Amino acid sequence: MMEKVIVAKSRTVSPERTKICCTRYGNVLCSRGSVVPLWIDQIKAGKPLTITEPEMTRFVMSLEEAVDLVLFAFEHGESGDILVQKAPACTIAVLAQAVRELFCPEAETRVIGIRHGEKLYETLLTNEECAKAEDMGDFYRVPADNRSLNYDQFFSEGDQHRSALTEFNSNNTRILNVEETKARIAALSYIQDELAAWEK
Repeated sequence: MMEKVIVAKSRTVSPERTKICCTRYGNVLCSRGSVVPLWIDQIKAGKPLTITEPEMTRFVMSLEEAVDLVLFAFEHGESGDILVQKAPACTIAVLAQAVRELFCPEAETRVIGIRHGEKLYETLLTNEECAKAEDMGDFYRVPADNRSLNYDQFFSEGDQHRSALTEFNSNNTRILNVEETKARIAALSYIQDELAAWEK
């Protein structure tokens, strides 16, 4: 809803004065709501790591990468754009294994089942958005649909030019293995501080 309001507002604001863009991304590791701090707390308490569904996939990115996306939007976005970073993903089982290997390899895991409303994978670009998305290297740009709302003109002739992109989700992006995931989370300052405290 927020994105739709922002894109709609971008149509009424002079782009020379104000540029309005949206950024869209998946999970920022160790941010509020991230499962990694919960697992670290469970390890500290001697409890098993709780996993909803081992094969569930989630995008993973650092806070610095999230900021890079915002800066990219400032520099390259046009008013009304939605910008998406091509983040990698991993399964929840792999993420849990990476945390265990960093903190306590002998820690157990317990599968508790999918919670109400939880998705097996995340989608950052739908097929409909991919029809007009632009590949910008490490990012996708989805321009605002500023066509006329007079749909009569499309009744007998449509748009024959469609992007070859398909839905971008956490199942069809680059999937990280345990070592790659461990390297990504070990580089985070939050993890480094927690490891230093854990080793004392």
